[in-house]
Amino acid sequence: MTDSTLIRWIDGRAPSESSGGTTWGMPFVRGSVPSADALSVTDAGGRAVAAQAWPLATWPDGSLKWAGIALPATSSPSDFYHVASDGGASPREASQPPSGAAGVTATESGDTLTVDTGTLRMVIKRGGSTLFSSLSRGGVEVARDARLVSLLQDGLADDQGGDGAGTFSRDAFTGVVTAAVLEQSGPVRAVVRLEGQHRPDAPDSGRESWLPFVVRFYFHANARSVRMVHSFIWDGDADRDFLAGLGVRFTIPLQAELHNRHIRIAGADGGFLTEAVRGLTGLRRDPGENVRRAQVEGRATPPATGWNPEVSERLRLIPAWNDYTLSQLSADGFELRKRTAPGRAWVGISGGTRSAGFCSLTDTRGGFGVGVKDFWQSHPGQLDIRNAATDQASLTAWLYSPEAQPMDLRFYHDGLGQDTFEEQLDGLEITYEDYEPGFGNARGIARTHELTLFAYDGTPATESLAADAAAASAPALLQATPEYLHSVGVFGDWDPVDRSTPARAELEDHLDFLFDFYAGQVEQRRWYGFWNYGDVMHTYDHDRHVWRYDIGGYAWDNSELSPDLWLWYSYLRSGRADIFRFAEAMTRHTGEVDVYHLGPWRGLGSRHNVQHWGCSAKQLRISTPAYRRFYYYLTADERTGDLLTELVDSDQNFLGLDPVRKVRPDADTYRPNRGALGVGLGTDWGSLAATWLTDWERTGNPRSRDRLLGTMADIGALKYAFLTGEALYDLDKGRFDTARELIQVSHLSAVFGLVEICSELVDLVPDPEFERAWLQYCRLFLGTKEEQVEAVGQPLEGIYLTQAHSRLTAYAAARLNDPDLAARAWTSFAEGGEHLNHSSAFTLRKIEPPHVLLPVDEAPTVSTNDASQFGLAVIQNLALIGNHLR
Repeated sequence: MTDSTLIRWIDGRAPSESSGGTTWGMPFVRGSVPSADALSVTDAGGRAVAAQAWPLATWPDGSLKWAGIALPATSSPSDFYHVASDGGASPREASQPPSGAAGVTATESGDTLTVDTGTLRMVIKRGGSTLFSSLSRGGVEVARDARLVSLLQDGLADDQGGDGAGTFSRDAFTGVVTAAVLEQSGPVRAVVRLEGQHRPDAPDSGRESWLPFVVRFYFHANARSVRMVHSFIWDGDADRDFLAGLGVRFTIPLQAELHNRHIRIAGADGGFLTEAVRGLTGLRRDPGENVRRAQVEGRATPPATGWNPEVSERLRLIPAWNDYTLSQLSADGFELRKRTAPGRAWVGISGGTRSAGFCSLTDTRGGFGVGVKDFWQSHPGQLDIRNAATDQASLTAWLYSPEAQPMDLRFYHDGLGQDTFEEQLDGLEITYEDYEPGFGNARGIARTHELTLFAYDGTPATESLAADAAAASAPALLQATPEYLHSVGVFGDWDPVDRSTPARAELEDHLDFLFDFYAGQVEQRRWYGFWNYGDVMHTYDHDRHVWRYDIGGYAWDNSELSPDLWLWYSYLRSGRADIFRFAEAMTRHTGEVDVYHLGPWRGLGSRHNVQHWGCSAKQLRISTPAYRRFYYYLTADERTGDLLTELVDSDQNFLGLDPVRKVRPDADTYRPNRGALGVGLGTDWGSLAATWLTDWERTGNPRSRDRLLGTMADIGALKYAFLTGEALYDLDKGRFDTARELIQVSHLSAVFGLVEICSELVDLVPDPEFERAWLQYCRLFLGTKEEQVEAVGQPLEGIYLTQAHSRLTAYAAARLNDPDLAARAWTSFAEGGEHLNHSSAFTLRKIEPPHVLLPVDEAPTVSTNDASQFGLAVIQNLALIGNHLR
């Protein structure tokens, strides 16, 4: 890598300020960069910028494949940056603090970690009931004793009586840190990882602990804000444990007079509530315009001795507003209210639609603010300020509002008598739901929230706070261009958007239509909420004009047929910020909620269902790193790295749960054991290959390398290779038995990431027999019966999803340089789309009330399966055989 690479802001322009610094990930051509130490960054003017770089992945030759790069906070971000491995700033310069500012420093002692950005300082205890004990700016403590809090309720009122009345208890818990690790220590970026569990505040609670959590704090040099990422695992008993509140609470020390203490709470569309604890405006007597103006602007008022004495002598008679609450219980409405003290009535302030999820409490010395990313999208949320009229106020950012209905994670029906595999398969025929008693269990699913913590040296102007709220809600992000990402050769077969011919332009228009349609459906159908945000629905019900939200396997999609891949490839080739954020939300959801992180199904995901955890099909095809690694590599996100690490030993799952136990043809004789586990060569091995490849690239783990390369060789050695369908896997050796002679083809094998992973592997690792095996599968899947018989002695059964599989034919055409195969691929693409095979499918009609609750757009034939596979087929066919498109 000798030339510099342009790095741009994803939203097309630089933010007005980068208060917390920024981090991104980018790849490098194989063999071009020896290590992350060789990287340097310059701004738009060619000036060296302090940067910190670290490896995210390496190529097989040991050279740098992906790196995370961090820049310090700055009040004047560059319009763009350049990254180079020589020239510009030297590696030594690139690891230095920013000019004119201190670098971030992390100091470890026996029981504390102290991180100083040069602007703020946080003290973190290695254990105990606080996330941090102190946060200060300029030597002034602005927050202390940050705590995770939760509320556990033991029943629901509507279960005990038709009138909603009932008796139940609600116990308070506090998060207790059991481990603290300094993951990065500067000089530009420091990361602290905490983990622990929630433990009861009362000693007589019936629960010892629950809700294991991981919290990370991110610090950048010169930053005045800290990014906080909080993840927890649901480990309750859904029949008796109802989460009634989950939040982060901060203590705010205050010293100024009540009229110099300021409340700021973000509403909708950039609006703010701007009040003082004791207001001086609107009174019967006027304190003076200079007094009123100072208070409204958040400045210290002149001394009271200079006010109108008709006000200054009656200050004690003006109520002080001690408590404030904003509650966002749905995606469509929030309420603001305040009161003077506990035991006094709440006074309504106002309401609105969608709060930005930000509030602050400040006085003349400084103060503290918090912003919650995706606040209204992840409802029910709440922001509380309490005891603002005392010297120890609190601010609580509720990630699950205590005013909402307590969280109910019980399975949604009683089983309907489906107690045997035969009955369950019969149920599959009517509702498409794969039910099994005990499997609709949420224990082990997770959820991640991102917050930004702001340390203030006074009360900022409202315009500045509005910018902070916007930055917390949609953080600015740097990214390489689609052209550069494509030139590096990562993520297989794709190329940047190209409208150079009418035929290409038409396909690009169809891709845009499908994304815009789904983005619109999220809004129109209100696909929001604590457990739902980021997912989409599976199939549409044209009779009711709704998605089939209540019908078994047709409801939440849970990555079925790879919408995650469709979105990420759409982002790679377009660089569009809206597609990135849609894919980001889906990755956060599908990697956390749709996958188990503890318990017997740890490392497995749940198939599509009315509830994200409801289906009995717990499989690697949902948890596969093929869906997560895009976000990890593009952002260097450590939480996603945790999820990838969780899966390293996921081949162990075949010992405990057979994914095809209900339909296994050899069920009478098959007995899973460590030496002979049935592993499918499609969705199963594709997921394992993605796991091993990602781990090998990230860590160099020889176990993952050997299992990947070994099973690739074994597939090449099987008589019918991928067409064998399933092979027996030795868990201890990490190898397949190559003696099996069987042909067993499934239409699902290649539509959960296998195509993409195999394409990468063929280019990454030289294995002629594996390449031959993959080409055989690609060439024969949509081949003629005669071609199939000639190659393997029999025609292939189970050939469906022709449009989706046209990209297999396209791959073979490109590798073999066969124009006839290319023509066949485009013919299969055009003829094989069950629903998306003509332009009339790419139209919308508006459905109006009273036929629906709200006006909605309806596409004639779209389902998520069709959209995802159409999108991937277009993207990969254009990249492979676009020159054959007519």
